[in-house]
Amino acid sequence: MTAAITTSTKPLRAVVLYDGMCRFCRSQIAILQRLDLARRLDFVSLHDPRVACDFPEIPFENLMREMYLIDRSGVAHGGADALRVVSRRLPLLWPLALFLHIPLSGPIWTWLYRIVARNRYRLGGKCDDGGTCHLH
Repeated sequence: MTAAITTSTKPLRAVVLYDGMCRFCRSQIAILQRLDLARRLDFVSLHDPRVACDFPEIPFENLMREMYLIDRSGVAHGGADALRVVSRRLPLLWPLALFLHIPLSGPIWTWLYRIVARNRYRLGGKCDDGGTCHLH
């Protein structure tokens, strides 16, 4: 599990930071935006200049490795932990939240999240014919 980082910025709404240059990430965020009927979350690409200003405590390498959710108290949750928090914030994801919060299942979700995150460019179709993915 990713250790939580506390940021000096306390957003008015929880903020989800994601790789806006990744097709797979953008498609998943588009789904979350449609499910966020009450507009409880703000979605911001980690490449947006505001991210470095508002959340300098989160290293760029961490942001490139996994999605982050910064809650209203400024705590930044990364990876599978961020997904768990998102699942609790969006009522349409509550059925998924039940699975994500099965006692002692955290390490499994973290492992699965890391596999998907490592392969996100391939999953999003950003690889050439030789299977080489181009990171920015």
